[in-house]
Amino acid sequence: MNIHPVVLCGGSGTRLWPMSRGGFPKQYLKLTGEQSLVQQTVSRLSGIHDIARPIVVTNNEQRFFVAEQLRQIDANPSAIVLEPVGRNTAPAIAAAALLALNTSPDALLLVLPSDHVILQDAIFVKIAEAAAQVAKDNYLVTFGITPTEPHIGYGYIRSGAPLADGVQAYTVDAFVEKPDATTAGRFVKEGGYYWNSGMFMLKASTYLEELRRFEPEIARQAELSLKHATRDNDFIRLEAEAFAACPNISVDYAVMERTERAAVITVADLGWNDIGSWTALAEIAKRDEQGNAILGDVLTESVSNSYIRAEHRMVAAIGLDDIVIVETADAVLVAHRDKAQDVKKIVERLNASGRHESVTHRRVERPWGSYEGIDQGERFQVKRIIVNPGAQLSLQMHHHRAEHWIVVKGTARVTNGDQEIMLTENQSTYIPLGITHRLMNPGKIPLELIEVQSGAYLGEDDIVRFEDTYGRAARS
Repeated sequence: MNIHPVVLCGGSGTRLWPMSRGGFPKQYLKLTGEQSLVQQTVSRLSGIHDIARPIVVTNNEQRFFVAEQLRQIDANPSAIVLEPVGRNTAPAIAAAALLALNTSPDALLLVLPSDHVILQDAIFVKIAEAAAQVAKDNYLVTFGITPTEPHIGYGYIRSGAPLADGVQAYTVDAFVEKPDATTAGRFVKEGGYYWNSGMFMLKASTYLEELRRFEPEIARQAELSLKHATRDNDFIRLEAEAFAACPNISVDYAVMERTERAAVITVADLGWNDIGSWTALAEIAKRDEQGNAILGDVLTESVSNSYIRAEHRMVAAIGLDDIVIVETADAVLVAHRDKAQDVKKIVERLNASGRHESVTHRRVERPWGSYEGIDQGERFQVKRIIVNPGAQLSLQMHHHRAEHWIVVKGTARVTNGDQEIMLTENQSTYIPLGITHRLMNPGKIPLELIEVQSGAYLGEDDIVRFEDTYGRAARS
């Protein structure tokens, strides 16, 4: 019995804005500890018996975030699968199932969202191993969370007949959509209803068998997309045309709500939360005597029952109750706790107006390091650039801007047209418009420099790449 974790790393970054953004969703944030949510998801797998290396499913834009965060915790995935377009969970799990079957005909899939919080890792390990025993008998097992309140933000599962002695596993009697408050209250009072966590234990062969039965086009196109996939560095790129032809549908709708093999294994005291809003995060955060969760440089006076998070500056709050305040380098959210879920409406307005704050932070992560905007005006902008030891940017040129580079820490090897020069602290160089250039850090410490761009157009899409370590010469 070989359990293959499948970690799903998608997300649009709307529910926890301004920290989570379209280009950097919540699974990559350190919201509840020293590790990001995806790092926590992978780390808790180590206690499970007979666990294989994880299969991670993400997209082209997030591929380096995943790879770097797994490298930081010394996790070595068996595959990082890149979806060319988002097609929900049913096609993603199908591709992972086909990969796992290449390793073992009896492979079990432990399907996990990458952005959930689980506070009790030992209980998770125990329930995962129990679910594997149920799934090996060809049941498709979903994890049901014993509700602690009549929550209207989750779907529910109604349990049926028990499956085995000593295990809280049942057939699934029904999947129930998110209820209203009255119905949710009735569910909790009656018992036998569980929150649908979105976690699954499935035999890969059984899942594909049921998928071919109910959604044959997903199975066919997922198989074609993997058959014609290409390998790019550490990534498996699913073939775009075939994968795009998959119906956009979740595993619940595609299989779980239609199969006779659905089972639910129930668990209490897991400390599970899908962090669907700032209010949900506030509920699991450590609070002071006034009921406040305070993170960062925050001063309060007569404030209660509030969540206040400062990432870059001091935040002062006076005379507030039931408020969420989240400060980042380029945006601040202030909301009543009861309205925090409406932050998605702000994101929609940002998107509609074409503003970048819905997509990127002021500091933007790249596979070679990061850059951060410091100042900008008409025909100029200033950035702080950090290049990791041994890393290099692409060999590139710009049609509309020139650049000045000033090294403030470390050593830079610079290709500037036909010249290659070494720069150390307090030295600089000028890259004229239209000249091919490259920046590399040959040293053992991070290279930090200030870049001053000037020209008629300063957008990030004014880059022509000729060579690239990270496979971006032909792709963005």
